[in-house]
This record gives sequence, structure tokens and C-alpha cells, in this order.
Amino acid sequence: QVQLVESGGGLVQAGGSLRLSCVASARTLSRYTMGWFRQTPGKEREFVAAIGWSDGRTDYADSVKGRFTISRDNAKNTVYLQMNSLKPEDTAVYYCAAKNTFGLTLYNPTVPRTYTYWGQGTQVTVSS
Repeated sequence: QVQLVESGGGLVQAGGSLRLSCVASARTLSRYTMGWFRQTPGKEREFVAAIGWSDGRTDYADSVKGRFTISRDNAKNTVYLQMNSLKPEDTAVYYCAAKNTFGLTLYNPTVPRTYTYWGQGTQVTVSS
């Protein structure tokens, strides 16, 4: 069982930055893929970024490439999402997710239903 706790959301003006954090309660995450997703009312959950814990390989949605960076801190069991140049369309609830991919790093990283564990979500609001 893995528990995920997100933090770092808030209100920011367009062009600003935020850093989201997700602390994972697990003995080891070496076989896990960690992902960030976002969701707005009435829409399906959307892939944002993912990272393979063992090798640090990353994947991004086209809409955030060059603006968002996903990273992890092994010592703190924490994954981060640095969000720069934020736009109003980035407004959403952001969720951290995790799945054990048994060493197949970044296996199917963009599909929400393949993730086993989810955080409670953190609201990000970007004003124009």
C-alpha cells in the first residue's frame, strides 16, 4: 500500500510559477512509475508528466513540454512538478499517482486507469 500526499497548489497569475510536491509513504519506490495528472470539472483526468523512479526517465504531455519539469528526491520519497510560465488553461486539480511497473520504467505512463495509487489532489488556479 502506498499513500500519496500532494501539496503546493494555490493561486498564481499567468506567467508565474508553482512547485507541487507529492510525498509517497512506501519503503521503496525503485520499481514505480510516478505520474502527475490534472482534471477540470466535466472533463476526464488528463496526463501531465511521469517519471520512472529507478532511472529518472521522464515523459510529458505536449501542452506542458518546456514549461513543466518532473523530478524526484530519493531520500525524501518525494516527486515534484515544477510549473513555470503558467497559463489560465493550466487551472485544474492536480493529482499525484503511482504504480508498480516492476522495473519497466515509464510503462504506459499516460493512462490514468493503469495507476494504482492516487493522492487527494491539490488545486492550481491561474488567473489571467
